Amino acid sequence: MRTLISTVIALCAALALATAGSAITNGMPDGNGHPEVGALLAPQAYSDGTWAACSGTLISSQVFLTAAHCDLGVTRLAVTFASSYQAGVSKTYVGTWHADPNFDQAQSDPHDLAVVVLDKPVTGIAPARLPKEGSLAGLSGDQKFTSVGYGAQSVTNGPGGKTFHYADVRFVAVGTLNSITPAWLRISQNLSTGNGGTCYGDSGGPNFLGAGSSETNIVAGVTITGDTPCRSTNVDYRVDTASARAFLGQYVTLP
Repeated sequence: MRTLISTVIALCAALALATAGSAITNGMPDGNGHPEVGALLAPQAYSDGTWAACSGTLISSQVFLTAAHCDLGVTRLAVTFASSYQAGVSKTYVGTWHADPNFDQAQSDPHDLAVVVLDKPVTGIAPARLPKEGSLAGLSGDQKFTSVGYGAQSVTNGPGGKTFHYADVRFVAVGTLNSITPAWLRISQNLSTGNGGTCYGDSGGPNFLGAGSSETNIVAGVTITGDTPCRSTNVDYRVDTASARAFLGQYVTLP
């Protein structure tokens, strides 16, 4: 199982295969659309030959934001910003893992944030921005978000259950706000309503405020969880809260 609690990327045009193991992918490859979004690489390849354990975002030249539950059990890690990662070919950056010490998976406020402080600055990529404190509190139900990550792009059903398919490729999708709480953004990724979202492997990745012509480079929330088959809801930890900012302020200058 990839590190996450149920998240990665279900995106915005669907492909339904008329077979018992039909796959639905509600999004598209990101290409160069979001170069500031990267993958947290596992120390060794998974059984399918892929490497991306989680996703994340460059929020300063040396700070990569992700989720605390993406902990791989090592303090020294590599990240890549290649849109399609190839081991031994794509450029990587090494850094040190720091998770919020208050991380406890509590529903009221899980503190599910971590950063990788990179040894060297990343050049040629503009970091994403963080929101001002409390700036997301008044969002309305028609608010769009752009989710980006390296997670599973499709799911197939078989005799042994569901199989999630990965390719180490950065994907993008657009979803609509369902609800907001003091700690969470719940974003629809329901295909029937024209939405896309996240799945396993997208954990730690960004949900940018806005979509299309209204998209910003402001990370509204970090992908944390969702429903098991990655079809209904993308659940994201807000980064405009006092607790999120208390952790992030140790590593970057806050707006």
